[in-house]
Amino acid sequence: MTSFATQLRAAPLIPVLTIDDLSVAESLVLALQAGGLKNVEVTLRTPVALEAIALMKAAAPDLLIGAGTVLSEGDVEACFKVGADFIVTPGTSPRLRVALLQADANVMVGVATATEVMSRLEEGFGVLKFFPAEQSGGAAALKSFAGPLPDARFCPTGGVTADKIEAYLALPNVVAVGGTWIATPELIAARDFPSIEANARKAAGYSKS
Repeated sequence: MTSFATQLRAAPLIPVLTIDDLSVAESLVLALQAGGLKNVEVTLRTPVALEAIALMKAAAPDLLIGAGTVLSEGDVEACFKVGADFIVTPGTSPRLRVALLQADANVMVGVATATEVMSRLEEGFGVLKFFPAEQSGGAAALKSFAGPLPDARFCPTGGVTADKIEAYLALPNVVAVGGTWIATPELIAARDFPSIEANARKAAGYSKS
């Protein structure tokens, strides 16, 4: 298991965030930190996402703050410039794969099939994002991967609700789980940081046995 996988396993719930308003970034990350979380993913789905990562990293330097929805070589470079601690992709195109392999950084690449898992392991990627998790078979699919692909380590995201977390974390090949329920776009837009902190505290209570 890689050191990145070990870090994720120690704090296995990752909030997947979409930030539209830069002014919420600092309060949001402090609420997540106060709730006890150690890892955060900010998706590059809005114009302010990169700036949000920089602000969040400055406000909570001890947290691992990753950049998600990374799609291109340019995204990879931009994410590291603003201080992202890790990269998350929904999949891998040929050019993106080369850029990720050349980067001296923690990377979580998206997979959905056995062939993709085998290819990414062969290329040297240590942690794989199973995406979209629920639509791709959920915990049952990951359980079926464990036998023929024992070296694969996964972080499922995509449709993972709070009631499904325990089933994923019970699997030995799952090191972490990502979800939007901890800080939904609605909670963020409403600036309901007390609820976000409460959700974070609940999420921080999960562990890998």
